[in-house]
Amino acid sequence: MKRFEPAEARHLDELPKGSGWQYEPKWDGFRCIAFKRGAVVELRSKSDKRLDRYFPEVVAAVRALPLRTCILDGELVIRTGARSDFDELLQRIHPASSRVNALAAQHPANYIVFDILADAPRSALAARSLSERRARLDAVAKKYFGPKGLI
Repeated sequence: MKRFEPAEARHLDELPKGSGWQYEPKWDGFRCIAFKRGAVVELRSKSDKRLDRYFPEVVAAVRALPLRTCILDGELVIRTGARSDFDELLQRIHPASSRVNALAAQHPANYIVFDILADAPRSALAARSLSERRARLDAVAKKYFGPKGLI
C-alpha cells in the first residue's frame, strides 16, 4: 500500500494567531496510518513499520467499518481512566501472539482518528485541504465511529 508521511505536530513557544490554524490535543501513543482495502487492514507507524499484529482489536474495528477502502491517520492509545498509558502501549510490542492477544483483551487499544486521506479507491482526499478532509471525517465519524472519533 502507498506510504503516507503523516503531518507532525511541532513545538512552538507561542500559539499562532489567526483563523487558519487548527489545534489538536497531544496524545501519548503511537502515530498510526490505517489502510483498509476490502477485508485487508494494515496499521503502519509513522516510520512505516507494521503494527497490525500488535493491535488485533483495532484491525478488527477498522475492518468492520462499512467503507470498502479507506486510509485513516490517527493515534493508537491505551487509556486508563481519563489518561493514556504509554507503558501499557509499549507492552504490546511483543513477539508472542498469545501475549499480544491477552493484553488486547485486558487493556484494549483505541484508535483516535484525526484525518482521513482516502475513503474510496482512487479518492484524492489527501490532495484536498485539511478543512475539507476534516469535514469528510466528521461525516464518516458521525455515521460509523464511536464517541469522539474513537474506534
